[in-house]
Amino acid sequence: MSNFLKSRFFIIIVLVALVLTIVPTVLSAMGLHSVVKDAAVSLLSPIQGLFTSATNAVEGFTSYFTEFDRIVEENNQLRAQIETLQDEIDTSKELSQMNEWLYDYLELKRERTDFKFQSAKVTGRESGNYMTVFTLDKGTEHGVEKDMPVISSSGIVGYVTEAGKSWSKAVTILESGRAIGAYVERSGEVGVVEGDYSLASQGLCKLSYLSADADVEVGDRILSSGFGSVYPRSLVIGHVTEIKEDPYNQTINVYIQPAASLSDEDRFMIITEYDSYTE
Repeated sequence: MSNFLKSRFFIIIVLVALVLTIVPTVLSAMGLHSVVKDAAVSLLSPIQGLFTSATNAVEGFTSYFTEFDRIVEENNQLRAQIETLQDEIDTSKELSQMNEWLYDYLELKRERTDFKFQSAKVTGRESGNYMTVFTLDKGTEHGVEKDMPVISSSGIVGYVTEAGKSWSKAVTILESGRAIGAYVERSGEVGVVEGDYSLASQGLCKLSYLSADADVEVGDRILSSGFGSVYPRSLVIGHVTEIKEDPYNQTINVYIQPAASLSDEDRFMIITEYDSYTE
């Protein structure tokens, strides 16, 4: 302790303290109080300014984070509102589609009183632009059996190939396999509609066994004839998109765009009974 009292640092502190005490006192006694005040103000102003700046900086820093937290909270609330609105839009769209489907379903039932239908929902399908095989949520316990026609309100979709208790599998008319007896609605020309592997990727099938001079034109509607297939007569198959001649056997190949949507519909109807069944 004695060494500290003798140190240069201690002596300087004492001298500065004496100067700060004696000088203002002497100046005040001489009537120079304002000089003391001005000097004090001059000395303290930079320190006060620095303190004010620091205080303002802290307040600004605190305000920034407060505002940031408020914006984050508002964004979270807006995001939740958007998600709620999107759910409502999706629900409304689904209900609208369901109402449209039910309207078409009831309209078809009114038109074809000779049919008995079982509505079915698609629960699985092949990947790709156009499905050729799909699974439905109705089976034998709903009266569904193998070889029953599957249709939409627009036309033929395909037929059931396998049926379990609560499910069934079906293929579309794009699948090469069983043919459909068909005719041209306008002219009555008779042929056979069948799937073709090379055409399925384009969403097309073809009408074959027509002579080169057959009366068929692009845009003609093709209907089922009821002969030689599982489909009753007068169901819409599709319309003609292209006609190509086969010079080797003097026939023409007529390419058909199916009337039923085979890529995006998820509900169809299975015809479980009909009076006009013809082998």
